[in-house]
Amino acid sequence: MNKIIKSSLKGLSITFGHLFSSHRKRKVLPASDDNYFKQLGGTNTIQYPHQQLPIPEVGRYQLDVEMDDCIVCDLCAKVCPVSCIDIESIKATEAIGQTSDGTTKRLYAAKFEIDMAKCMYCGLCTIVCPTECIVMTNEYDRSVVDIKDLTYQFSDMTPEMAAQKRLEFEQQQAERQAAKLAAMQKKEGGA
Repeated sequence: MNKIIKSSLKGLSITFGHLFSSHRKRKVLPASDDNYFKQLGGTNTIQYPHQQLPIPEVGRYQLDVEMDDCIVCDLCAKVCPVSCIDIESIKATEAIGQTSDGTTKRLYAAKFEIDMAKCMYCGLCTIVCPTECIVMTNEYDRSVVDIKDLTYQFSDMTPEMAAQKRLEFEQQQAERQAAKLAAMQKKEGGA
C-alpha cells in the first residue's frame, strides 16, 4: 500500500510541476533550432502555424504537376495502386511544343485530376514520370471542409476546347484516310 501512495504522489508531483511551469514564459524558438527539444521548462506545445516542425527533404506530401512539362503519357495513372490519378488525352494534329528537357509534346491533356483523398502517398507516380513533371511538395496541410475539394485539377482545357481539338484530329484522320484511299485507287488504275 505504501508503494502505491508513494508512486501516485511521485506522478502527481511531476504533473503539477509541469502544470505550474507551463505558465512561465519561455523564449520561442523555431522547431528547426538545435536546442528546441532540449528545453525542459515551459510548454512543449508547438504553436502551429507560427511554429512548425522541420520537414524532411524526402517527405511525401501533396502532389503537384507542372503541366508545361507533362507529355500526357499516362504512366502515372497506370502505376497508381489506388487509381487516384485520372487523365484524358487528345492527340494533336502536329507537335504542340516541348518540355523543359526537350521532349516533344504531341498530346493535349483534356483532363488531369488527382484525388488526394484516395492518394496513399507512395510516390510511385513521381518515379515513373519520364519528364519529372509530377512531384511531391513539402506542403502537408491542406485542410478542407468538403472532401470533393481534395480533387485537384491541373488541366486548364475547357470541355469546348477539348471538343474542338478532338474534331480537328478526326478531320485530319479523315483527310489522311481519303488521301490514302485516293493513292491506292490511283495505283490500281495505273497498273
